[in-house]
Amino acid sequence: VYAAVAAISETVASLPLDIYRRTADGREKDRNHPLQVLLHDEPNPMQTALEFREQMQRNVLLRGNAYAEIVWTRSGTVEALKPLHPDNVRILQTAEGRLLYEVTDRMGSVRRLLSSEVLHLRYHSDDGVIGRSPIEVARDTVGLALAERTHGAKMFEQGTKLSGVIETPPGTTKVQSTEIRDSWAAGQAGVNNHGKTAVLPQGATFKTVSMTLEDAEWIEARRLSVEEVARLFRVPPVLIGDLREAN
Repeated sequence: VYAAVAAISETVASLPLDIYRRTADGREKDRNHPLQVLLHDEPNPMQTALEFREQMQRNVLLRGNAYAEIVWTRSGTVEALKPLHPDNVRILQTAEGRLLYEVTDRMGSVRRLLSSEVLHLRYHSDDGVIGRSPIEVARDTVGLALAERTHGAKMFEQGTKLSGVIETPPGTTKVQSTEIRDSWAAGQAGVNNHGKTAVLPQGATFKTVSMTLEDAEWIEARRLSVEEVARLFRVPPVLIGDLREAN
C-alpha cells in the first residue's frame, strides 16, 4: 500500500502545474497571475509546491479526503494554502445545505471554517460530501494481507516449529500436562531454539496438526495480495516492486 501511494503521489506532485490565460492563438502561461506562485512555487512558507501536492494526494489515497485552508487577504486574493490533517477535520452541514469544516489544532482548540476557506479533495465520494479511501472500500483485501504478514512473522518468530499435540500416557494429571507443555515451549519455541533436539517424557509422543507454509501456499497468497493492492490502487504491479511480469 505504501509503495502504491508513493508511486501515485510522487508522480502527481511532479507533474507541471501552471496558470494559463486565453489568447487569440489559443493560450499562454500567465506568469503574473496571483495563483501562479502558490500552485507552481510555494503554497505556504513551510512547503514547496511539490511537497504540498504530494501530501494532498497522499491524504486522498490513505484517508479519502485532503484538506487545505485557503488564507484570503483583505483585498480578496489567496495568500496561502495550508494543509490540514484529515483526522483533525470534521465536516458539518447547515440546514441550508452549506458545508462547515470544524478543525482541531495541535493545542486542542476548535475553530470552524466556511467552505470558501477550505480546499477539499474527495476520493470516490458516495454523497458528494465525504470521500472514501481505497483502503476503506477494500478493507478485507488489506486485512488479509496484514493477516498473512502476521502469520509469517509468527512462524519465523517461533523458529518455524509446527504446532501440534503431545499425547501422554493414561493417568497423566493436569499439572503434569501443564509442566510438559511449558517445558516443550521453553525448549523448542523461538528462533534461538531452532534445530535443538526435543526430549519428551517417557511414553509421550508429539503429533503435528497444522499445515506447512507450502501446504497453505503462503508465498503464493502473499504474491496475490501484492496484485490485489496494485489492482486496488490501479497501478501496474511492477511499479510497487513485483517484477514477475516485468518482461
